[in-house]
Amino acid sequence: MNAPLRKVAISVLVLFTLLIVNVNVIQVIRAESLRENPRNTRVLTDEYGRERGAIVVGGNEIASSVETTDTLRYLRTYANGPLYAPVTGFYSVLFGNRGIERAEDDVLSGTDDRLFGRRLADLFTGRDPSGGNVELTLDPAVQEAAMAGLEGRVGAVPALDPSTGAVLGLASTPTYDPNLLSSHDPAAIRAYDEQLDALETDPRVNQAISERYAAGSIFKVVVAAAALATGDYTPDTVIPAPQDYVLPGTDTDLQNFGNEPCSPTGEQPLIEALTISCNTAFAQLGIELGEDALREMAEAFGIDGEERQIPLDVAGSTIGEIDGDAALGQTSIGQLDVALTPMQAAMIAAAVANDGVLMNPYLVESVQAPDLSVLDQTEPEPLSEPFSEEVADQLTAMMTNVVDEGTGRRAQISGVEVAGKTGTAENAGPDHNWFIGFAPAEDPSIAVAVFIRNGGGTGGDISAPIARSVIEAHLQGRG
Repeated sequence: MNAPLRKVAISVLVLFTLLIVNVNVIQVIRAESLRENPRNTRVLTDEYGRERGAIVVGGNEIASSVETTDTLRYLRTYANGPLYAPVTGFYSVLFGNRGIERAEDDVLSGTDDRLFGRRLADLFTGRDPSGGNVELTLDPAVQEAAMAGLEGRVGAVPALDPSTGAVLGLASTPTYDPNLLSSHDPAAIRAYDEQLDALETDPRVNQAISERYAAGSIFKVVVAAAALATGDYTPDTVIPAPQDYVLPGTDTDLQNFGNEPCSPTGEQPLIEALTISCNTAFAQLGIELGEDALREMAEAFGIDGEERQIPLDVAGSTIGEIDGDAALGQTSIGQLDVALTPMQAAMIAAAVANDGVLMNPYLVESVQAPDLSVLDQTEPEPLSEPFSEEVADQLTAMMTNVVDEGTGRRAQISGVEVAGKTGTAENAGPDHNWFIGFAPAEDPSIAVAVFIRNGGGTGGDISAPIARSVIEAHLQGRG
């Protein structure tokens, strides 16, 4: 071979080598980034060319895909969109997905390994591929009552079945319409996104699981549990309850709500201290118990700073750092660095309701193939056992007294015994308002937490009535 031909052959070989390398770079190394690039219309067309599975509540589809004549074959739609938006999230051409749409994307899109047989059958039969369905644990009546009660406020209402951990309600306000983020009109989607961005509180943030707030007096249930678990205290044990209490090593005078006395004698039974939510009594009680006992009980309730999945991400709750007895006293009334999600607050009530066994919360009841056959069913499992059944019975009696005779009277339901605890937490703005509780007290089927951000009143006045309506809706639905 002469020199010119050799040069041509080498050049062709180099070019082919570069071509092969480039193909491999695109197909192997850059494949994932190219697939996820929003400008890749082939991926978008393929994704929207498959029917996405439904999200189901109470036998009804709250999120489904309908066929269109658009370039993108299927459109994601949400029945009662604002009602369930805190759970479903959205499925958007521009902004991806959120909520259950993200957490269960593999099932809904049909790419889950459990649907491999279905995909293989589709390939051989020529049947259009489709995703599986996700059935949620929500009680529609609970969700409706919770969202109605929160209307016009920033807040959250998570509700649990205490015996299983199933999430019966997951309300968060303000809310939004996921249909407007999931349309096929980019200009309309951007306009709605800008409208949501301009709001003081982003409705796309789930207040029940993503935000943490000062707990206030609902944390006294944890302190009471720690005391009872020692065996040195009963509901009738008399503890100090002065009108004022100077925190150790400081000049800070800790006072009761409204600077009112808890008792004319300066002491009272533990059950009475919880019933009227005496700050000075619980601050001293927490200091007497010590940080280790308080922290151990808090962690047993799940207040350990760890993020959880239900499968939605739930931010970790914490009691923070405690530097000395003064900080311990403030922590013991749910102030200082105590920060709970409303979901965690509901878990406190659920543990008491379930005889001291805290069940792992879950939102997905089952996963179904497109033919509705069940691929996976959630099995309830314990998360922890903070205290004994005897302690749970004592706490139930104390929390029932809160509703019968104390700060939680507005949660009372005729013919039903309700157990609960109110909370009013100080912060930079108007006070936050809490209520946690469960019913029926003798055989609980629902545990609930109601949180109102900067409500400005008390938990007993603002949050307790919402809890009452949510519990009533659940019990009426059970017949």
